[in-house]
Amino acid sequence: MEEFSIDSFALTDKVVLITGGASGLGRFYTQAVSKVGADVFIVSYDRTGWEDVRAEVEANGRRVAFLQQDITEPGAAKKIVDAAIAEYGRIDVLINNAGMQRRHDIVDFPDDDWRAVIELNLNALYYLSHEVAKVMIDRKGGKIVNIGSMQSYRAGKFIFPYTASKHGVMGLTRAYADALAPYNIQVNGLAPGYINTPMTKALQEDPVRSVEIREHIPAGHWGEPRELMGAMVFLCSSASNYITGAMIPVDGGYLLR
Repeated sequence: MEEFSIDSFALTDKVVLITGGASGLGRFYTQAVSKVGADVFIVSYDRTGWEDVRAEVEANGRRVAFLQQDITEPGAAKKIVDAAIAEYGRIDVLINNAGMQRRHDIVDFPDDDWRAVIELNLNALYYLSHEVAKVMIDRKGGKIVNIGSMQSYRAGKFIFPYTASKHGVMGLTRAYADALAPYNIQVNGLAPGYINTPMTKALQEDPVRSVEIREHIPAGHWGEPRELMGAMVFLCSSASNYITGAMIPVDGGYLLR
């Protein structure tokens, strides 16, 4: 049996494909994998953050390439995979990070918002995973990491499509894990809790809801984006080779209460 080594957490010379990896929490995932040796291929809807992320990755001594692409467009998955292979010749890890949320009261929830969220958060994840899986099957190995949510476990009475999509991400994670295990491909999820980001600023400043959330977290505080980075590296690395089909909450214990 191979001896355990701290090197099992390294991603030296691996290629990580990540959607939405130049902004929000995705930027921290990009930083994390590049810090431990990975080259990165980022797919973004627009060019926001590209130059800052390029500087961060190159400061870690790694390469980064970008593709501007709406991942919900028909045929986008194959276009993305072909571009990543053309750039690096391989894909070792896929991080399905891109997502959105739309919030409305139940009576007023627009059908267009339902369709937009499901298309990005669930359908695009399915299609890109399917296309990447073909490459990984041929190479007999790989990792897929899907970004879940507290709403993978709980209700969300104003965010119906988001909740449905994140429950769906949990299901797809398990289904793909089962289907791809014979090919040495592990499929897992990371479910961030309440994290201090610009997107959650309004919620943090709500005098009632912010207190309710903080009191629901055993750790006693909102998470910082950097606190997700270790779990992401773990799920992308060989250290997690005997874990598949899991959704790991990084939530300060929020789900315990």
